[in-house]
Amino acid sequence: MNTVSVIVPCRNEIRHVQAFLESLLAQDLGADIDCEFLIADGMSDDGTRKLLREWQPRFKAFEILDNENRFVSNGLNLALRRARGEIVIRMDVHAVYAPDYIRQCVDAILSGQADNVGGPALLKGITYFERAICLAYQSKFGCGGARFHDAAYEGYVDTVTYGCWRRSTLERIGGFDEEFVRNQDDELNLRLVRQGGKIWQTPKIRSWYRPRSSVRALARQYAQYGYWKTRVIRKHQIPASWRHLVPGAFVLMLILTGISAPFAPAAAYLFFAILAAYGIASITASILACKTFENFSLLPVMPLMFGAYHLPYGVGFLRGLYDLAMGKKPAASASVLVR
Repeated sequence: MNTVSVIVPCRNEIRHVQAFLESLLAQDLGADIDCEFLIADGMSDDGTRKLLREWQPRFKAFEILDNENRFVSNGLNLALRRARGEIVIRMDVHAVYAPDYIRQCVDAILSGQADNVGGPALLKGITYFERAICLAYQSKFGCGGARFHDAAYEGYVDTVTYGCWRRSTLERIGGFDEEFVRNQDDELNLRLVRQGGKIWQTPKIRSWYRPRSSVRALARQYAQYGYWKTRVIRKHQIPASWRHLVPGAFVLMLILTGISAPFAPAAAYLFFAILAAYGIASITASILACKTFENFSLLPVMPLMFGAYHLPYGVGFLRGLYDLAMGKKPAASASVLVR
């Protein structure tokens, strides 16, 4: 019998929690998996907690934990401390899962080929803007071509969506670092790899993340990712991937040439040249993405979506560097409650 603990951080997810719970209830566990679900709720006040309680009796083992600190990393560690399973699977309420998700995670981790296993980052949008966000995310231009964005890739990666570990592995590396409001998954994976661990991705492990519903929400999310990436780099003295530095470098070049433009004609030319090059690249990537996924109805907003990924991330990254240089604590606006 394989004992499994599913740990889930959650706060104010009334729009997504029912679809998430339905996909949990539909899991085909078989007779050899004994599974418990631990929901670390960050004191939700939008009806999420009420719905969780209503669904609780439908599960064999389902516990709602009070995550009074409200942040993701605190909630994950709270659930991890309560977990009794030999295998730990991290899930997110913002996603739905294939019926064999837990089964595939268990099979993959028991194969012994990696210390953390997971599936590719798949997105599922419903509204027009959500579908455009998904398309930009799937494009190599949008998010740097990381392997975990490739739905068909199977092999070793530097990070993976959510994750599945032996409990002993998480205990050995110290669980999730509660300093990190964002990027706690990436930081844990970087720490795992630097300690000699391996991360494996397989397309057999399938889940679909529901993206933010507006450009503004997406921009805020990626500004926070950029900000907290600097804290990961500070801790480990190296980025998990050099692609994480590109948006910050791009925004920095725009700022420097923009400030210098009134005093130096060469800087003005360079500023407009950078903007023109980015515009051409964005339009080209938009056309290629729409052609690849046969959805040209999204073409008018695709350059905007790429910008909503790149520019806020770069601004957040530079602000994070500034705060580090000034010895400042993480900015309040860079913090986000569990979502």
